[in-house]
Amino acid sequence: MSDRTDIKGTIGILTSGGDAPGMNAAIRAVTRAGIFSGYRVMGIRRGYQGLIEEDLFEMGPRDVSDIVQRGGTMLFTARSKEFMTLEGQKRAKATCDKVGIDYLVCIGGDGTYRGAMDICKLGVKCICLPGTIDNDIACTDYTIGFDTAMNTCIEMIDRIKDTEMSHSRCSVVEVMGRRAGHIAVNVAAATGAIDVITVEMPYDIDKICKKIIDQKNTGKTHFEVVVAEGVGHSEDIAKYIQEHTGIDSRATILGYVQRGGAPSCYDRVIAARMGCYAVELIGQNEANRVIAVKNTKLVDYDIQEALSMKKGYDSHLHNLLASLSL
Repeated sequence: MSDRTDIKGTIGILTSGGDAPGMNAAIRAVTRAGIFSGYRVMGIRRGYQGLIEEDLFEMGPRDVSDIVQRGGTMLFTARSKEFMTLEGQKRAKATCDKVGIDYLVCIGGDGTYRGAMDICKLGVKCICLPGTIDNDIACTDYTIGFDTAMNTCIEMIDRIKDTEMSHSRCSVVEVMGRRAGHIAVNVAAATGAIDVITVEMPYDIDKICKKIIDQKNTGKTHFEVVVAEGVGHSEDIAKYIQEHTGIDSRATILGYVQRGGAPSCYDRVIAARMGCYAVELIGQNEANRVIAVKNTKLVDYDIQEALSMKKGYDSHLHNLLASLSL
């Protein structure tokens, strides 16, 4: 532990839930901005479970060197069943008291926010950053990792399209998004898909088949349908398309490749901005806040208010695909 006597307080950092490219950039920003502003910074391994088990260490500027370009999270992540209990939350609070953590910076999705809200009720001051590739946090226009995940999908689909074109196939590509189709609809528009299937909008597989047949009759030789993970059944969809169009159809589930890899420039920059903003809020003695992007500006909300919001879906972009996929 640091023997400094001039510190303003101690900031703890944890990442929870699914990893997302850019989390390391956020950790780096909070660490360095915190130290620069006069705070001691503690890294907590494996999210709330690590907090319960006192799995933490003091971080200096060199501990976060050369992580900005790395995907995943150097602090590791886990989902803690124990923390979902009041007893587990009290153990996490006891760790904060023992180590002297004044503020907890929690990076993750809605589940991370709910965990922060629970421990806030026990008196721990929290600041939350949105880190999830699904972009499904209601209070913010953008979440750390979303841009990188979309670019990864685009790169993978572009590669699939080479084979799809060579063999005159239909590719049914499933992308991540258990409860949200934000990745799917943007990737579909960016890759020239004939259609997109998401949890937010109803779909008619027979209409998709008819569109494929109509376009085949005008000379189009290969096709692509993007499916959000929350809809699933990609293999069944591909089989149905093949049976009803006569076109060889294959399903590809991109899976965890979407969560890994070096973060994009945008994810690195937005993570850095959010991390520094978190330290600014701490310096203003703000607590129990969620940082968000609204109309390209950083703002913050009370955790309870943030969790009560509903996320919209870009139905306009979804409907535009009909006029783009001729």
